[in-house]
Order: sequence, then structure tokens, then C-alpha cells
Amino acid sequence: MSKIWRIKEKTDKLIKKSEKIQKNYKLSRIVSNILASKGIDNDKKIEEFLNPTRDSFGNPFEMPDMDKAVERIIKAIENKEKIIIYGDYDADGITSSTILKRFLKEIDVNVDVYIPNRLTEGYGMNENAIKSIAKKGYNLIITVDCGITGIKETELAKELGIDVIITDHHEPGEEIPKAIAVVDCKRKDNNYKFRELAGCGVAFKLTQALSQKLDINENICLKYLDFACIGTISDIVPLVDENRVISKLGMMLVEQQRNTGIRELIRISGIKKIDATAISFGISPRINACGRMGHHEDALELFLTEDPRKAQELARKLENFNRKRQEIEKKIYKQAFDMANNEIDKKCLILAKEEWHHGIIGIVSSKITDSFFKPSLLLCIEGEEMRGSGRSIPGFDLHQAVEKCSKHLTNYGGHGMAVGLSLKAKDYEKFKKEFEDYANKNISNDMMQRVIEIDEEITNKDISFEDIKQIGLLEPFGESNFEPLVLYKNLKINAIRTLSEGKHIKMSLQNENVNMEAIGFNLGDLAQQYQIDDKIDIVGNIGINSFNNKETIQMVITDVRKAI
Repeated sequence: MSKIWRIKEKTDKLIKKSEKIQKNYKLSRIVSNILASKGIDNDKKIEEFLNPTRDSFGNPFEMPDMDKAVERIIKAIENKEKIIIYGDYDADGITSSTILKRFLKEIDVNVDVYIPNRLTEGYGMNENAIKSIAKKGYNLIITVDCGITGIKETELAKELGIDVIITDHHEPGEEIPKAIAVVDCKRKDNNYKFRELAGCGVAFKLTQALSQKLDINENICLKYLDFACIGTISDIVPLVDENRVISKLGMMLVEQQRNTGIRELIRISGIKKIDATAISFGISPRINACGRMGHHEDALELFLTEDPRKAQELARKLENFNRKRQEIEKKIYKQAFDMANNEIDKKCLILAKEEWHHGIIGIVSSKITDSFFKPSLLLCIEGEEMRGSGRSIPGFDLHQAVEKCSKHLTNYGGHGMAVGLSLKAKDYEKFKKEFEDYANKNISNDMMQRVIEIDEEITNKDISFEDIKQIGLLEPFGESNFEPLVLYKNLKINAIRTLSEGKHIKMSLQNENVNMEAIGFNLGDLAQQYQIDDKIDIVGNIGINSFNNKETIQMVITDVRKAI
């Protein structure tokens, strides 16, 4: 399917703001335009965006119930009560648990951590876990990255004599749990300036608040910003405002590799340059693979150990889990892709099969949606039960669609772009028909047309090593702060070849006196469409590639067309 290229409109007002930024800050046209388009157009905003400091953090006590949470934790510390952290099995949950556990240990408070098994317990608080925690004599549960929907579980804990503090970042329902404190900026009564923190961001803010109340040197909580950075980028929350501060400052600590576990994970991942891409595609998948395969405890232990040999052993385990995950994912994707091709005329893809690994089908659903640009739901059949995950396209609220068909489901949750669900196998066909009917009414053909939003059209005047390097000032890149997508027209192909047995494509390009390289990952088929001396227009991310102490200008290709 051909893609629509759409260049973001620049108003006269925006251009004037950009020119002012360019002149005052000696920044390139591209960077100035990006800042202006984000509304970052005065000295304070520009300085804070480009060079955030520890003073850029908001006051943690402005978050809902933070004062109550801190008061109860200090009481537990003074009374030497048994405290347990209740976390989650993904990268956000693991880093959240690590931040709070390591911080409390640093101030001589020993706490334990409980993380449910994804395959046998599922997400969030569960009654069996609460009962087990009660039997072991714990007085206080502090949740991280979960708990906002744990109304019954919180009541059970209360009945069993356990107080609960919830720290979370997910959307609450109509009712919130009756806990000692519920620290979640998604609460309707929230007054905190920023509501998009990841779970690890909320955990970090809790350590900030404890540091202030206990009059502890703030460096103790700031030293765990590396984990907050990893969790924030991994959870694909918007990298703006306080998330950007966490990520930007935390990335400096990730680069220093002070933590033994982070250092070993970077080494075994083969990461050369530490940036958001390295975290998203190198570190995060290895942490998440543990949870997906039911071995979350290995990722947590990796970040808690101080023993280099133990860290090496655990990093190898994470690497092996990730390889196993990739093998299973590849197998499921091939099966799902073939099944989807048989339903190519449908506006949504609902696919089900026995023996699919329900810890991995979410990743595959994302790839199926990306391949066909349609909402997809993948479900694994487990006897009389079915469990699934889904991903959507812009404009179609998947959570709302599932909610409309919820009478056929036993459980569901998520948001507009991603959901999880479960149902009885006997209800599958009814659910599928109702969901497809809803999709047919609510998905237009235009919605299934892939649109590439281009930030800038560049010319030879924009191509200099200095100007391109300035794009790095906008890092870390991620959700709501994507790497600039540029259009460069009328480039002549001087050389073209495929890499990795035809999987990728590499080209040498020229426009007058400008020479550059271009690489297209998973775009090897383009080698059949273009040849030497063809002139092309190219959309992608432009940067500097360093290899063998030589720097070259390179574009990572998003799409290509023949030049007009």
C-alpha cells in the first residue's frame, strides 16, 4: 500500500519564532523549527528543554496523597515494621521496584519485593499473593507500577491487618482503592503539574519526597535516575516535561554504567552508543523477556546484585530468555501473518490459535498491525479459556471497541492503542462477529491509509556536520519527542546493495556536491525497484554515522519514491 507523505505546515508566526531562536541560540534551521513547533520559544523553556537540571523537577508533595504515603512509610521505619514492595514484571515495574528497594536499603531500611508471575498470576495485585504476604507477617505493602484497580485486593489486605500504599501511573476507574495513600497523577483530583510519569517516575518521586522529609542528601535518590530513565523510555510514555528531565539526566548515569547489572546488560547487548534507541531495542527487550518467559526475578536480581560474577551470569540468562523470546515470536508471527493474509479484506484482524505463548502475542499483534495497518487482536486458546492482546491504528480506540463487546469477555483492560483481554472459548465466535461489526462501522478506508508525517524538507544548505550533530540536542527521542523525520529530494543513487541476506538495503547517494549514505532496515525489497543513476526522494532520520574513526552523513530510511 502506498503511503501518504504529509509535511507539517509552517505558519508565518512559527517561522518568525524559529528565526528568532536560530539567531539568539546559534541553532540550525531544523532544530530551531522543531523547538518552535513544540512551543519551546522563550529563554526559560529552551534552556530547560536543552539543559534540564535537578532544579527542573516538580515538588513531589504536590502529587496526590504523597504526604500520607511518606508519613506512613516513616512510621513503619520507626516502628521497624515489615515492609514489602509489590511490583510488576515488565521493565517499568522492575526498575520501579529496583529504585525503591535500593533507595530504602541505602538509608538502612531492609524491605522485600514481590512481583507476580506473568504466566500464572497475571498483572497487578491478586488475592493469593496478598494472603501469602499476610502469612509472612508483613505490615505494609507499597505497590509500584500497579494497584490503581486493586480495590478488592486492598480491602483483603486491610482485613488481614496490612496497610497498603499505592503508587501507580495507570488510569483509575470510577472508584479508587481505599488504601492509606493512592499516589497516582491520573486521579481526577490530581493537581500535580505533570500527569504522564511512568511507574518508575512515580517511584522516584516517592524517594524524592522521603529524602526531603527525612532531611537526606538528595544525591541518594538522584543516583537511581539511571533506572528511572530505563523504565521511562521502556514504557513508551511521552518524553516531555518531567519525563524528559528524568530521561536526559538519567541517560548520563546509564552512560557511566555505575550499576553492575546495567553494565553487564550493556556489554552482553553489544551496545556501542548509549541513547534512547539502545535502551528501547537493546536493554528493554532483555528485561521484558524475563517477565514474558515467567522469570522476572532474574531481571530484578540483576539490578540488585553487587557481585560482578553474579551479574554476568544473570545477564547471560536475560540474553538467553530474549533469544528464546525472539524464536517464539518469529514462529508466531509467521503463523499470524499467513492467517491475516486469508482475512485481508477485513478491517480488523482477529486471530486465534492453540499453543501461542500469551506472554509474547502482544509483540506479535504490534507487528501484525504494523504490517497490515489494521487493528489486530491475537488470542491463545488454552482449553476452555482464551487470552489475548491487541494493538490499534491512529483514530480507532481499541479499548472502547473491546468495551462495546465486553459482555462476551471475562476480563479486559488497556487503553486506546493497546488492550489485553480474556474470554471463554465458547464465546469466541460471538465476540469476533460483534467486534468485526463494530470495526466495520467505525474504521474508514482513510484510517487504514498510512500517513508519514514529515517534520522538515531539507536542502543542501541544511547539510553540514555541525548542523546535523545539533539534532542530538533534542535527544532523548521517544513518544511525543520523536527523532525529526526529514524529506530530501532529488538524490542520485551512486551505489545500491542489500545486507543480511537481502533483509536490509544500503545506498550511496549524491545531490550536487553533497554525498551521503542511506540504510533501510527491513527494506531489502527496494533493491528490486531501484538501480544506479536513478533519482529518488527519500524520507528518514538524518544523522552522523561513525565507523572505523570515519564520520559520514547517513539517513535511516522510512520511505523512498522516484524523484519527479
